[in-house]
Amino acid sequence: MKKNLISVIILALLIVNIVLTAIMMFSVTGASKKTAALVDNIATALNLELASGTEGGGEEVVSMADTETYSFAENMTIPLKKDEGDDKDHYCIVSITLSINKKADGYKEYGSAENLAAMEGLIKDEINSVFAQYTTEEARNNQEAIKKEIIGRIQTMFDSKFIYNVSFGDIMFG
Repeated sequence: MKKNLISVIILALLIVNIVLTAIMMFSVTGASKKTAALVDNIATALNLELASGTEGGGEEVVSMADTETYSFAENMTIPLKKDEGDDKDHYCIVSITLSINKKADGYKEYGSAENLAAMEGLIKDEINSVFAQYTTEEARNNQEAIKKEIIGRIQTMFDSKFIYNVSFGDIMFG
């Protein structure tokens, strides 16, 4: 008699276990589908954002075959804005390389190494004036913003977008 009672209890617990497992599976499956849909939407949005960078006012993609570089012969020592409450002078020492699109308008007129060497003083002045707006910490943390501002000023100066990127090498703050 005890064996039958124990078998009935085990059978009842087994049925309860199966029912609870089925309920849990349906609830987890619904949440999993919602999570997968959310991740899919985020991935779609990121792909759109990355693709939109080359269309409609974004940066133009230039192939390596159409790219030429111009590096300044010497590192630039640029005075930075003083920190609040700090009377010490701070400087940035950086080597600058400009990326040039050989197929852009203005390249034939200004893009040769001789023309850029002749304009180097003006370009350095623009770079100095951009860096001079930043303290040491701001310059360290906002290098991409500084690059964009320098590119904008250089493109305005030449009235052309043949210079499309600026690179900082060996940048040191002191």
